[in-house]
Amino acid sequence: MNGKNQTFETSLKELEKIVRRLENGDLPLEESLKLFEDGVRLSRECQERLNQAERRIEILLKDENGNPALQPIDKEDLSEETEPKVKRRIVFKDEDEDETPF
Repeated sequence: MNGKNQTFETSLKELEKIVRRLENGDLPLEESLKLFEDGVRLSRECQERLNQAERRIEILLKDENGNPALQPIDKEDLSEETEPKVKRRIVFKDEDEDETPF
């Protein structure tokens, strides 16, 4: 099954099955190598999906009033090679406290 057409959860379950089979240790060498290669491929695909999700979340910014605001996502923002353009932390301020983030 091609991991690119699967959901993240399906790919992760398939990867978990591969790990369990390899941990049993009762497979011939060639089959173990094939499973290992498939596992590495799935692992990389899952990691890329997580990276894309993280980049999408990082696009959430605060507006001038401190309220969360969405900004449009460009395709190049989702590519692995680019760094997030802006990194901001949402800080909840208690009126009795100074402006130091938690």
